[in-house]
Amino acid sequence: MNPTDPPSSQPPSPPPPRAGGPRRDALAGRSGYDEAFLGPVVPLALPARTSVETVILPYTHFTVVFRPDRRLAASTAVCIEGRQLVEDVARDDIWEYDPRLPEEQQAGNDVYRNNSLDRGHLVRRLDPVWGAVAVAGQANTDTFFYTNAAPQADVFNQGKQLWQGLENYLLDHAAEFDRRLCVLTGPVLQDSDPPYRGIQVPLRFWKVAAFMQDGALASTAYVLDQSPDLSRDAERALAGAKAGAPPPLGAFRTYQVPVSDVAEITELELGPLPDVDLMPPLRAPEERWRRLETFDDIVMQG
Repeated sequence: MNPTDPPSSQPPSPPPPRAGGPRRDALAGRSGYDEAFLGPVVPLALPARTSVETVILPYTHFTVVFRPDRRLAASTAVCIEGRQLVEDVARDDIWEYDPRLPEEQQAGNDVYRNNSLDRGHLVRRLDPVWGAVAVAGQANTDTFFYTNAAPQADVFNQGKQLWQGLENYLLDHAAEFDRRLCVLTGPVLQDSDPPYRGIQVPLRFWKVAAFMQDGALASTAYVLDQSPDLSRDAERALAGAKAGAPPPLGAFRTYQVPVSDVAEITELELGPLPDVDLMPPLRAPEERWRRLETFDDIVMQG
């Protein structure tokens, strides 16, 4: 355009939608987690705890049960359709507040800024990304709300690698119902969790997987522990090296645990899942929480 020409009266073009799905200005149409995903005979309700206030937030193929008092999720539940997973959806990596909640009730970027904490996905990014391309893209985008994150150490080690690959491993054992899984996940929220920037940082996370095996409902449960080395001065470790510093979280340790133990430490109602646990209940006390070094260590026979 010539510099002497008058400016165009046309409005500027709107920015293109982000990779992974439509713009995030509306969540009203999200249907969330499907309690009958594994079949109407074995409905699985959202993990619930009636003694604390929670807000139910449905997204695409998953739902977050959110605790405003902790500014974090109490639990999440996702439906995974293994035969329809879409693997080539671009990672979004742009985190936003859920507009259905006040921002001050959510642990946002101020918690993760200029420190060693990662925004740890509770519902793994790839798990709800299945179905038609547009739906898969929307699900990918939905996993990047702060309501689906919790602080985790930024180190990457074998324990974390096992944790992140559990769903893939378990899908291979869910062929009886078209490789479908329901995965329930959340932080273990305890009053003793160390404070940092207006929240309390969870030291452990839990995961319960439900699927059909030999025509019957089955479950397994896991705990990820990022506690510091408590053989040293525990109070000093949890308080941080200096005032205002995040807790010095330890290396990730992944355990297979009884489903009933997850229900006990979280105080969540897990429905029929403790009764269909594939981990034998009568193990020696020192083996009740089974430290996983490889996927071959997972017990998959009741």
